[in-house]
Amino acid sequence: MLIGEVARRSGVSSRMLRHYDSLGLVRPTGRTVGGYREYSDEDIRRIFHVESLRSLGLSLRQIGRAMADPAFEPSDLVGDLIRRTEERLNREQELLDRLRAVDASAPFGWEGVLRIVELLRGLNSPHAARRQQAILSPEDVPMPTELLAGAVLAEADPNVAGALRWALARAGGEGVASLASGARSEDVDVRRRAVHALAGIPGDEATSALTEALGDPDPAVRARAALAVGSRGRTEAVPTLVRMVVEGTTDVEAAEVLGTLARDAGRADRIMGELTGELATAEPAARIRLTQALAEMPPDLAKGVLLDLAEDDERAVALLASALAGALVTHPDGGG
Repeated sequence: MLIGEVARRSGVSSRMLRHYDSLGLVRPTGRTVGGYREYSDEDIRRIFHVESLRSLGLSLRQIGRAMADPAFEPSDLVGDLIRRTEERLNREQELLDRLRAVDASAPFGWEGVLRIVELLRGLNSPHAARRQQAILSPEDVPMPTELLAGAVLAEADPNVAGALRWALARAGGEGVASLASGARSEDVDVRRRAVHALAGIPGDEATSALTEALGDPDPAVRARAALAVGSRGRTEAVPTLVRMVVEGTTDVEAAEVLGTLARDAGRADRIMGELTGELATAEPAARIRLTQALAEMPPDLAKGVLLDLAEDDERAVALLASALAGALVTHPDGGG
């Protein structure tokens, strides 16, 4: 079969077939009387082999090595191709993310585009100070909130993370969806960062994500979520807040939030019931913390319980309860 027919049937141009011949990849078996290349069926099969290997990303030199050595092991070469392809895909993904971030910010003119690109470069800097500087840039360029949300989930430096949370809080409810997704991550550090950021964002969507995090297996995530949810006046946080007092996990802050919630008469009885219920079975150290938490409750509800505890068999509990009850008598309008 002559070169023109081979090109037509194989889809490989005549020019490329001549190139294969010059490299020794596919040399036609014969020549016509006029000197034209003539390909056998085996030559055509070899052409398709070359094209198949090219489709995997092999260079012509690599293909030549593979086809010239019958003992050639393809595993190392294929593994190298996989690594290079993954690197290329990562670069392409980074470019795609950058383009989407620019598009999401809706910049006005090329100057706006260039400013946003500079901000993105700053956020990707290996230096924490440079990342923080990019976030706090005085340029009047709106930062894409989805980008900020993604950055805060990955940021380990506390100062940079604080700047990112500040920027997200300024954006209001934007970026909550990404943070809520982060709060469900398998990585506990990502969940902690997500809940910390959500705690600073107002609105029902953020509150809903924080409420969901009350069931997180990590105590730090639960604690952060409970303090935020309780501070927003939601009673769903009460069991977790009481458990924080029992366990000594930021128990002072938890007691203060419980006290704020208990200012509502409809919530106070429930909160008092949970605190006194724990007092009946808790270990001595936990009972001291629970007694201290009673000082944050409405005085008319806490006073009777504290007077009873002043007669407690545990001396430390009795002394603390007596002192707190005395303070309520002296300052009956105070809660602690």
